[in-house]
Amino acid sequence: MIDHILLDVIGAIREALEGALLQQQAVEERFQVDVFLGDVTFETSYSLPGEQSPPRVRADVSLEWPTWSQSAYRSWSIGESPAEQPELLVEVALRLQRLVDDPAIDLVLHALGDEAPELAGVRLERSGPTIERVYGDDGIAASAIEVAYQGAYHLEEAVLEQPDKVDDQVAPLARWIASGLVRLADLDLPCLPAEQEHDT
Repeated sequence: MIDHILLDVIGAIREALEGALLQQQAVEERFQVDVFLGDVTFETSYSLPGEQSPPRVRADVSLEWPTWSQSAYRSWSIGESPAEQPELLVEVALRLQRLVDDPAIDLVLHALGDEAPELAGVRLERSGPTIERVYGDDGIAASAIEVAYQGAYHLEEAVLEQPDKVDDQVAPLARWIASGLVRLADLDLPCLPAEQEHDT
């Protein structure tokens, strides 16, 4: 069994999202290692329960463990004092897809609210929304809008010593994600049936 704080964070996020009654998307989980730089990336996707495939609303969560964080964590694990505490780069993207038309950006942002989520007391920053429009061979177009939030999750010494503290720190983020998906799903916007969805 590998004992690593990154695996503890991944496990805690999975449990928190499932505890918020969200449903993991099949084959939408990736664990990647950059063989040149050494950075490790974990990505997973969740939706509201009972949605079609692909779902109309989806949350994509990604964690990046930089090489310098691994070096800092290794120093801490062998009893040395690292120059900086390790951290994870976190991104949460909320996506509304299978739309007949491009949505009004103000409507979507208003539904999500002005308050960005927090992680361990640090507020994530919202980036500008992205709109996609993909045309299929049949000429039918599907639109999607995505709003992403990014920030750094600083792993303090207390968390490194007691990884179970991660559970309490990520639980509010999972609840915020679930609430955001519900608010997006409640928007009265015409959507295409799942079978007419193109790969957006």
